[in-house]
Amino acid sequence: MKLYLKTHVDISQNDEYQLYNEIKNLKIDIQDLLQKNMRKLNKTMNLDEIETALGQNIATYTENNISTIKNLKLGITQEQTDEITDETYFNMKILALKAKKAMNILDKDGMEIVEMFFPNCMYSYLMKDKQLDLIGICDKIEIIDGKYYPISFKSSKPPLKGTWDSDAIELAANAILIEEEFDTEVFVGFVKYSKIDNKRPVIMDMNLRKGLFSVLNEVKEIIINKKNSKSKNK
Repeated sequence: MKLYLKTHVDISQNDEYQLYNEIKNLKIDIQDLLQKNMRKLNKTMNLDEIETALGQNIATYTENNISTIKNLKLGITQEQTDEITDETYFNMKILALKAKKAMNILDKDGMEIVEMFFPNCMYSYLMKDKQLDLIGICDKIEIIDGKYYPISFKSSKPPLKGTWDSDAIELAANAILIEEEFDTEVFVGFVKYSKIDNKRPVIMDMNLRKGLFSVLNEVKEIIINKKNSKSKNK
């Protein structure tokens, strides 16, 4: 869980964790490139032309960044690199079809429809709640009609329905931090499972919030017990 207490829990920045972040950041950058390329689309383009325009510079950028990650010697596997390239290709194909349909129906160019596919958002946003002694980093916050929607990216396989409990708890933490940071209310967030390019909703109800506070209390107890144990051993 990307969830930290200001009272401090030791979490080592091991290779696996760093690799996860490098891959996540690469995928975010690819999304940014797709958004930039979509602005160049023209409603007169056919599907092949749209795919070519959307893919501009993406293959080269992806290859260069994968090479950089390999040089970091974090243990990235061929399966992981194939997954990144396959996922990018698959998402680009889907986006091209959706963009073509939207431009045809609305009679608008890419510049005019881009916000339909890429709402205003913030990435890797750091937030703190002094009262809860809680710090969190939200992968993405979408802002639509003045409402804030936390989104968490996951590379793990999703359950058949809904989300994993740990993913929902993490999202609830981000929702509470957003409420404090922007003086607003968050009613729903999303977990995006990259393997199937599926964004699943999570309702921020009372039971989920109670579950989060139970986790926070458990972590605090672990910290207190750890400190007490160290004091006794002195």
